[in-house]
Amino acid sequence: MATLFIADLHLQTEEPAITAGFLRFLQGEARHADALYILGDLFEAWIGDEDPNPLHREIASALKTLVDSGVPCFFIHGNRDFLLGKRYARDCGMTLLAEETVLDLHGRRMLIMHGDTLCTDDTGYLAFRAKVHTPWIQTLFLALPLFIRSRIAAKMRAGSKAANSSKSMTIMDVNPQAVVSVMKKHQVQWLIHGHTHRPDVHDLAVNGEPAHRVVLGAWHTEGSMIKVTPEGVELIAFPF
Repeated sequence: MATLFIADLHLQTEEPAITAGFLRFLQGEARHADALYILGDLFEAWIGDEDPNPLHREIASALKTLVDSGVPCFFIHGNRDFLLGKRYARDCGMTLLAEETVLDLHGRRMLIMHGDTLCTDDTGYLAFRAKVHTPWIQTLFLALPLFIRSRIAAKMRAGSKAANSSKSMTIMDVNPQAVVSVMKKHQVQWLIHGHTHRPDVHDLAVNGEPAHRVVLGAWHTEGSMIKVTPEGVELIAFPF
């Protein structure tokens, strides 16, 4: 048995191949797991749990089927779907987790997170993140009619894309000191995250001991998962 981790699927109606691949994953590999952890950006955008988008209902049904089969599912918010709430999580059968969560898997103490807060060199993004995570701003946004929220979200995505096009790849990657700091904070030797879309396994030292940072890939042209078993930790790419 294995515990599986995925992130950065960015599901949207315009990318049916990714949706189809995810549904096959839920019906196949995930059915044999001890648990499934989704580390954010499951959806490209999220404007409210009451959004009637058929894709959202399809995904909720598939995740609920997985959970009902005996595989618990856990979710950490990403920078794209940070407004996903308790109502939708309940529809999926998912358990919402804190943005920094520590697990003990087979004797390994592991910190899991989306990863955007590790990109501390991108000060512009962190300032924007702080603003949109302000509770009163979220409450105000969610009180708007859905069609207005949709327009705002589209404008924000376009703005984000334009801003990122002018940033260096280094700025948009994690800051090494931020990585060590958060691992020291939680007293872990393993960190699993997504967000950067740069799948890899990085070896480092934390408190003078060997440590590891495992980064999930985005589901652009293939799937990406991390499989944790008693034997080891694997980063695996697979076709849709």
